[in-house]
Amino acid sequence: MSKYIKVNDIDDERVAIYTKYNEAQLLHYNEPYGGVFIAESPMVIERAFDFGAKPISMFAESGELHNEAIKNVIAKVGDDIDIYEADLDVIRSITGYNLTRGLLAAFERPKVKKPEELIAGCTHIAVLENVVNPTNLGAIFRSAAALGIDAVLITEDSTDPFYRRAARVSVGTVFQVPWTYIPKGTDYVDMLHNQGFTVISMALADDAIPLTDSRLKANEKRAIVFGSEGYGISESTLSKSDYVSIIPMHKGVDSLNVAASSAVAFWELVK
Repeated sequence: MSKYIKVNDIDDERVAIYTKYNEAQLLHYNEPYGGVFIAESPMVIERAFDFGAKPISMFAESGELHNEAIKNVIAKVGDDIDIYEADLDVIRSITGYNLTRGLLAAFERPKVKKPEELIAGCTHIAVLENVVNPTNLGAIFRSAAALGIDAVLITEDSTDPFYRRAARVSVGTVFQVPWTYIPKGTDYVDMLHNQGFTVISMALADDAIPLTDSRLKANEKRAIVFGSEGYGISESTLSKSDYVSIIPMHKGVDSLNVAASSAVAFWELVK
């Protein structure tokens, strides 16, 4: 049976993983064994469980332990997992804790697949090139899950989908849509071509064609590329893409935020 442990001091070393480590430190925690990530809120934690991530411990607000959603999540925890609990006045100093809905959980990071292995059998994938904002990345995953994207490839300079904010904004869909990193130095456009994908880059360019152009759907296998918030997609990727596409705008607006544009592109190219 899971053991409940009362914490009366936020500096208690037993909960240091929740209180003293930033995202980058968690990524390298306990190397060389892959690091850890922190999930917050019952829904996100439950989806991490369902994904198969191995829990290390949980940290709950004592006053929320009666909450039905939290009770259901805790019921899924193995008997050897410690559940730390603290009163709200003790844990208020944890950055962002007011967003957790009463529950945090620490998980071991799972190993990710190689890109070629991940996309085998896929027909619609998204590629995120240097998307660094966790909110944007999380929103893209939520749209990908809702609108039929089979998998997501991410360059290593992008933010981590398991970062707390990204996972929270995605409502846990980072644990539902398969994803992996593209190793540095990989010519991923060539790799996608070799796998039979038409590569469609979403960018403002003179040769861009409207998202509704029928040529974009000629091939059943489509890879949709989105670039960084500041610089967009690299010139090397654009030059090797099969098509550069744009969402037609009105009222002098030149483009949408990358998260919003991903939802529009997924809807049009996957339906």
